[in-house]
Amino acid sequence: MTSIASVFLDAADPAAAACFYSDAFGLESLVGVRASETPPAGFRGFTLSLTVSQPSGVNRLVDAALAAGATTVKPATKSLWGYGGVVRAPDGALWKIATSAKKDKGPATSEIDQVVLLLGVDDVIASKKFYVGQGFTVGKSFGRKYVDFATPSSPVKLGLYGRKALAGDAGVAPEGDGPHGLTIGGDGEAFTDPDGFAWEAVRA
Repeated sequence: MTSIASVFLDAADPAAAACFYSDAFGLESLVGVRASETPPAGFRGFTLSLTVSQPSGVNRLVDAALAAGATTVKPATKSLWGYGGVVRAPDGALWKIATSAKKDKGPATSEIDQVVLLLGVDDVIASKKFYVGQGFTVGKSFGRKYVDFATPSSPVKLGLYGRKALAGDAGVAPEGDGPHGLTIGGDGEAFTDPDGFAWEAVRA
């Protein structure tokens, strides 16, 4: 697999969760929801991010998420890298909404530039080697801290982060029990990675 076609999230109420992703982010074509009777407890080991062009876009998407039933984890604020915040969707998934811009340069929109899936892993180097073996090409690599894969044809970008660092970036504790509550739909054969993230084949 070298591309992510969609992601599937587990939820106790899949109908409500599906409505959230449609109403808040307009991502019904990329985010599927599946019923789960054993929801994960604590940090699920991954985050999803929406990158936009300017701070007003962050605010619009955060407001839409909260209106649709999300809760605030980290309020949107300025930082050294830009502007952004984190919300928890009704199904429990963590969504970071951010921009590298610190000032608006145009009219406010809710347009999403990119969707990014970050997997929190125990050993970044070992997981990078595994994914390269699956056919992925490394775009950027920062030792044991972070890996960004080059997936130009993929609607969802993939990166690896240390689990504790990813939880810290999201503003939550790194502890968690149970399944990830995530299945990744790709363009190749099914597999499960060293950290238990499951991939399945999704073909047009």
